[in-house]
Amino acid sequence: MKNLTTPPPETLLDAVIKGLDAVKGHEITVVDLQSVAYAISSFFVIVHGSSHTQVQALANSVEKFCWENLSEKPVSVQGLRNGEWTILDYFDVVVHIFHEEARTRYALEELWGDADIRKIETV
Repeated sequence: MKNLTTPPPETLLDAVIKGLDAVKGHEITVVDLQSVAYAISSFFVIVHGSSHTQVQALANSVEKFCWENLSEKPVSVQGLRNGEWTILDYFDVVVHIFHEEARTRYALEELWGDADIRKIETV
């Protein structure tokens, strides 16, 4: 059954990161948009996989972790079939999962110069 309360954005962010780390997402980056005026979300999470299969596995892992731990499903999932760039929108946390070449091409992190951007160290 779905939670009747939405978890704090930081709790959702933690579940997203754990889901990405479980499938060995590369260069997990958090863009903290909480202090940015008119931002559409509290956090963007950007990560890449080395193959189309890994991009799909990363998306599936995030969905699984968020559902099993918080009973949260994304509001929207876009691009899952093409394996180049998938977006999981949890409203407060938007997850961008790229294929490595697409991440380099779009350079999404560079668009948010006024946000706090941090790389997540994984084991």
